[in-house]
Amino acid sequence: MGAASLIMLMLAGFTFAGMAIFISSLLNKGSVNRQKGEPYECGIPTKGKTWIQFNVGYYLFALIFLIFDVELIFLFPWAVAAKQTGWLALWEMVIFLLILFLGFLYAHKKGALKWM
Repeated sequence: MGAASLIMLMLAGFTFAGMAIFISSLLNKGSVNRQKGEPYECGIPTKGKTWIQFNVGYYLFALIFLIFDVELIFLFPWAVAAKQTGWLALWEMVIFLLILFLGFLYAHKKGALKWM
């Protein structure tokens, strides 16, 4: 696949996305009411203030989860082709896992893994 194919694919993607947004803006009648502006809480009417500040620890925990989840994306293809890749790929994966483990230790030391 050459550069021209990649450009055509990107152009087609942007065109389809743009047309979908344009058509939805034409078909939308745009009614605004008070109920649509309220936050949705699983169908139950809200009590008290709904705009509260969450603890940043929840976001840190989620980001750490994503880091180790993305690690599996890189680990799985290597594990499937481990016999064909040889010893160099094994050592590269060991270094990759060591870097991730050091990141895990750093997050644990900073207390990012403690659940409130």
